[in-house]
Amino acid sequence: MIRILGIDPGSQRTGIGIVDVDAAGKLSHVFHVALAVAGEDSFPQRLKRIFEGVDDVIAAHRPVECGIERVFMARNADSALKLGQARGAAICAVVHRGIAVHEYAATEVKKAVVGGGRSDKSQVQHMIGILLGLKGPIQADAADALAIAVAHAHTRSSLERVGIARTAWRRRW
Repeated sequence: MIRILGIDPGSQRTGIGIVDVDAAGKLSHVFHVALAVAGEDSFPQRLKRIFEGVDDVIAAHRPVECGIERVFMARNADSALKLGQARGAAICAVVHRGIAVHEYAATEVKKAVVGGGRSDKSQVQHMIGILLGLKGPIQADAADALAIAVAHAHTRSSLERVGIARTAWRRRW
């Protein structure tokens, strides 16, 4: 059994999700939360809460691998910088605990979970509910974090079967 942490970083809300995957590839839900940090007095305090929140989840649930969403270029440079800083705080918490970080583009995650890279948030929420057997609505950021964990589980399984490193199939021609 492998326990995987998925993180959907955000400067106002950071999604955190954990799944277990067995040797046969069966997924099971462990934990999810949307860590709301928008109410903090300053942006550095938000980053501190992200770091501490991710660190607390790791301490409580002991994941051994982590997937995180790669930053995409936003239209607003200030928003992109804040997202990058929030992502950095989450990555630091993971690396601080000695866990390797695997990065995924949003389109990779959507393809792994929904089947199409242009799927919307409601489709991701719906499929995560089905894949993990969750009842009721799932907060969007938490569903995205679970989707990242599921995408990592699928990717690591495929790469183990093929016997290549993930970096090998990302070559640029």
